[in-house]
Amino acid sequence: MKLTVVGLGPGAGRDLTGRAYDAIEAADLVVGYTAYIALIRDQFPEKEMTSTGMKKEVDRCRMAVEAAANGKNVAVVCSGDSGVYGMAGLIYEVAREYPPIDIEVVPGITAACGGAAVLGAPLTHDFAVISLSDLLTPWEKIEKRLEAAAAADFVICLYNPRSHSRADYLQRACDILLRQKSPDTVCGFVQNIGREGERAVTLTLKELRDSTEVDMFTTVFIGNEETTLIDGKMVTPRGYLQRGNK
Repeated sequence: MKLTVVGLGPGAGRDLTGRAYDAIEAADLVVGYTAYIALIRDQFPEKEMTSTGMKKEVDRCRMAVEAAANGKNVAVVCSGDSGVYGMAGLIYEVAREYPPIDIEVVPGITAACGGAAVLGAPLTHDFAVISLSDLLTPWEKIEKRLEAAAAADFVICLYNPRSHSRADYLQRACDILLRQKSPDTVCGFVQNIGREGERAVTLTLKELRDSTEVDMFTTVFIGNEETTLIDGKMVTPRGYLQRGNK
């Protein structure tokens, strides 16, 4: 009995790794969020699959752990990376309630890396990833993290920047960042990373603050003081050329 937590990458298509493909192929049962199961169903038409909807993460993980405890080889699939806002941590937490099972975490390309590649090279230097969703984290704590990342001049990648119930959260986040960052800071966002309709936009922090295009399928990138545009691509220098010129 084995349970594998599998990162599908941002689109579950060309960005699905070989390890992830093999883990799903080896599984007796594949468990995941409804939208993620839909992404892979055509690739694995003979595989037994089951899904749960939004906010059913604990039920989903418990279902998978119970199946593994009963002798099945189970794969729990997550969008992006299984350990970055994925189910890997929750699987370990839930599994403590059951007899020991073999758990393996298979990484995937997270949205920060997938989106960065579309925009150019914005994450070449130190960066921070922050989710703007306050479903599990109080906004007060998110605000502190934004303030700290801005003060340290990290490149910042924002997950869950906006939804119907959080329509002004990106604007609020930009207002916090603008306290310490220039309005002309180079920024970018990518929608539908690795999927049909993929779209990348570069803009300033001031323009990002007023943008209405960002939605729940978008990953946002805010540059540091050195981030620039090179031939339309968002690039954060590491400092190699600057070191060579000294």
